[in-house]
Amino acid sequence: MTHRNIFLKPGFINVPLQNGIGRYIGQLQRIVLKFCKNNGSSRGMREYIESDLVSFAKNNPGVVVYVKPRRHRTAIIKAEYLNGEVQWLNCRNFTREEITKWIEHLKRQQKVHEGTRIRKLWQTDNPSIQGPWTPFTFKDPNLNLAKYPNEELSQTENIAVSSQDELVELFKKQKIEELEAAKATN
Repeated sequence: MTHRNIFLKPGFINVPLQNGIGRYIGQLQRIVLKFCKNNGSSRGMREYIESDLVSFAKNNPGVVVYVKPRRHRTAIIKAEYLNGEVQWLNCRNFTREEITKWIEHLKRQQKVHEGTRIRKLWQTDNPSIQGPWTPFTFKDPNLNLAKYPNEELSQTENIAVSSQDELVELFKKQKIEELEAAKATN
């Protein structure tokens, strides 16, 4: 951990509880597109507004879209989420396609995690009292006392026959039966 991370707010990566179990609720509440009508760095934003904004608004009725022209300023996307968090994205000299991709990214995002120091690598709503599963969870404890190299432990375990191998065996049996039937008729 670097020293600059200690000053970040500690927390967990989480999403709204059970979102998507019954019905998915998009977390993007409001999006504000700020641009300049004359500035060249806002050209991609103006193209997006002219061609793609109406279809985005029709496809996403749960997202409120505001368009705010500002003089002599660079293009900005401001995204506000249901949990109150706000994310700003500077769109200086972005193309229309880049703005489309960023708006789709902001729409699918649940929460802004940039200012959060992750406290645990994994987090669960229903913790287990047995602890995490490992590959050695259900192995025989006598394996810990074995002397290596061990001939018995070097053998492969019983591997189930695959369906492909079963089909090959059935095909071979069928061919043998057909040859025997042909010999019996001759």
